Amino acid sequence: MFVVPRLCDLLARNLGISKTAAARLMAEERVRDLQGVAYVDRKVALDDCDDSDDCTLTAPTVVVDGEEIRLWSTALVMLHKPIGVVTALRDNIHPTAYDLMRDAPLFHELRSAGRLDLDTSGLLLWTTEGALIQRLTHPKRRVPRTYQAALTGPFATPPADLVLDDGHRPEIVELRDLARGDAHPALIVSDAAALLATVTIVGGAYHEVRRLFAALGSHVLGLCRTKFGDYALPDDLAPGDWRQLPVPGTGAP
Repeated sequence: MFVVPRLCDLLARNLGISKTAAARLMAEERVRDLQGVAYVDRKVALDDCDDSDDCTLTAPTVVVDGEEIRLWSTALVMLHKPIGVVTALRDNIHPTAYDLMRDAPLFHELRSAGRLDLDTSGLLLWTTEGALIQRLTHPKRRVPRTYQAALTGPFATPPADLVLDDGHRPEIVELRDLARGDAHPALIVSDAAALLATVTIVGGAYHEVRRLFAALGSHVLGLCRTKFGDYALPDDLAPGDWRQLPVPGTGAP
């Protein structure tokens, strides 16, 4: 059974502060409801979930020092990672995907489900739920990923016993040519003569898609991930933007 979280705990998590600092805010009557009444009991529990709603997209709102703050207990965010951005919490050279989500729910607790290369754009999932990350990324789960690629030329039909340069055997679910009219808006095609392809594989780590096409006699000019398991990158989600999604299987408000 899900236990409704206490206000002090939610304040600490959503503001990125310690529980002691959150308790101090309440003791100083700096945390109020929307009617202006101060919360003074640090053990008070907040539940703003209506049975008709998806509770993971619902959060109570309080006012802290005059600013309205939504207090999330869980979060799942889909980011459209642009090219030139690294999948990291911090980096001394490149901008990070983490920097693009500083106004996302529970920003301080978000962690990525897998990674995308610096030169690969597209769908990247971030969540507070470690179990969800495991379900999405553990090899035993065999969650497929779909990519669209712009290529220098045609690729060969992969043999059943295809082995990449590191000895890895790629598990290809689907590999086919892609008409330009069917390309996702996120796929950047810099060469008008480039051929397009879509590939769905189980895995995708260590530049696997690029190495796959190299093994088949072509070269990747542009690469975008459009699907990850049941999640698909919306056509209208611009590079650098994120969208909050329901968190599956938590039962949390």
